[in-house]
Amino acid sequence: MIGKVTRVFVPALVSLFFFASIASAHVTVVPKTSSTGAWETYTLKVPVEKEVATTKVTVKVPKGLEVESYQPVPGWKYTTEKDSSGKVKTFTFETTGDGILPGQFQSFVFVAKNPDTASKAAWDAFQYYKDGSVVEWTGDESSDSPHSITDIVTATTTDHHDTQPAAEKKDTNTTAEKSKSNNALPIAAIAISAVALVLSFRKRG
Repeated sequence: MIGKVTRVFVPALVSLFFFASIASAHVTVVPKTSSTGAWETYTLKVPVEKEVATTKVTVKVPKGLEVESYQPVPGWKYTTEKDSSGKVKTFTFETTGDGILPGQFQSFVFVAKNPDTASKAAWDAFQYYKDGSVVEWTGDESSDSPHSITDIVTATTTDHHDTQPAAEKKDTNTTAEKSKSNNALPIAAIAISAVALVLSFRKRG
């Protein structure tokens, strides 16, 4: 009985891991869900599914999103293509070294401002290999090469995404600190005056 179960269970388990590894080989962008109007930190994950290295990846920015900055990656250069208004249409990470080798993956981090209305952001990506081949991750979810999708949902009060640039946050924090400092000055003055008054009465006594 145990032998029969093993003959059925083991192949099924191997198949499960096999198909899971295929699914994980897709180029993806996370998070899968974000909020309207948020300044979101996105991560582009690029795995290698061939026996040759990946040397470049280009991503089309979904409509309504604005790419603002990126995290430098050693051994890779970052370039962009912009539209007439100066907004980034596509961005590219290209290797200056060996690239992403078979069995490896590389993550690229960037910050983008989400649109103010709810939508589904489709990240069309183009993965370039050293042998000159290109895999276009531009299909729908049921295709062999699907694009990654981020569901941009209406923001709520419980969302924890950044809703303003770091510079604005810094200014806000500085103003709050100044306010606290200014409020502390009158209190200190009153305390000093009270101590002086007590000492004055003791001297008279």
